[in-house]
Amino acid sequence: MARAGRYVHRVSSTPVVRLFKMGRKEVLAGFTLVELMVVIAMLGTLSGIAIPAYSRYIDKARITKAIAEITILQKEIKLYEIDRNTLPNSLADIGRGNLLDPYGNPYHYENFAIGFSGKGVGGKRKDQWDNPLNDDYDLYSMGRDGQSAQHLHNKKSHDDIIRAREGRFIGLASEF
Repeated sequence: MARAGRYVHRVSSTPVVRLFKMGRKEVLAGFTLVELMVVIAMLGTLSGIAIPAYSRYIDKARITKAIAEITILQKEIKLYEIDRNTLPNSLADIGRGNLLDPYGNPYHYENFAIGFSGKGVGGKRKDQWDNPLNDDYDLYSMGRDGQSAQHLHNKKSHDDIIRAREGRFIGLASEF
């Protein structure tokens, strides 16, 4: 038996309730409304910090994956060009016709020597000074929003992951 003011440990189906022995009466004590509100506020604050940080991490991981895949595609296109002395007409020619970017959209490839397929933005993509990004072919992901435009200064193109300067730059269009 415990003395008055001390609680007795007891296995209970409700772990938040404590049993106190106060004189001859047993008193059940739980968390107060204020204690529960403080805990909920702390959880809300922590999730308010963690969720945006996690979202930024996921977005950076997707961008990194798209850059890696465009780099690999560029190397496979170069090997195709070395073997056949011409650029492939489409990504299907190198066995990558069904490859999707990290956002679930197909990669866009345009061989400038054969014209435009109508699947891309309808011409050579251009930087902010109206210079073509590439002279040989265009290869890019439309990014998070799944939209793109011919000029990189257009808001639709800011999140695109592009290949520019004949492959010397691969990254976000907003960083080019």
